[in-house]
Amino acid sequence: MISALIALLSVASQTNDWPSDDILSCVESIVVTLKLKRTPGLYLVGFMAAGKTTIGRALADALGWPFKDLDAEIESQYARKIAQIFLEDGEGIFRELETAMIRMHVSAIEAGNPCVLALGGGAFVQRMNWDLIQNNGVAIWLDCTLETVRARLGDGATRPLAADPERLSKLYEDRRPLYARADFRIDVDTAEIDEIVRHILALPIF
Repeated sequence: MISALIALLSVASQTNDWPSDDILSCVESIVVTLKLKRTPGLYLVGFMAAGKTTIGRALADALGWPFKDLDAEIESQYARKIAQIFLEDGEGIFRELETAMIRMHVSAIEAGNPCVLALGGGAFVQRMNWDLIQNNGVAIWLDCTLETVRARLGDGATRPLAADPERLSKLYEDRRPLYARADFRIDVDTAEIDEIVRHILALPIF
């Protein structure tokens, strides 16, 4: 089905006979829905302190699916906090551990095991992780303002990349175009958890 839709759009691009916006929107919806049916994974992405863990748990409960928090899984497996791994081994090593954990979960999802997976703030922006995720489920960007992030982080003592306010601001702006590659964007700046979950459940993917 997906191959046929891609072929149709390819022909249209060559003949300049493009379908209407409504049809294109419908095609996009079908493609995303098929992705979720083939590999039942929901990946929550976004900047640190966006609420991915809290929202992920509530969403998983609503769906009756297992929930996994990537950073918590890494901390549990390696018996160290993320900040400690950054400090002792460096960000490069942490990213390798992160990718290995994502690959493990994607393999389980590919085998038909549904899961809501909350990714760390930097996971989705890594090209290798994006390649693993993009065809194996649906990515949802939980978006909030930098002001909200700062308020939630406080002094940022437990977040290795949040200690420097100027670096945090640049990181936030640099990552936004990469988060925008997600299949859907949900504004989580002011909404309550239950309302956010309802918005996600109303997406044309279920």
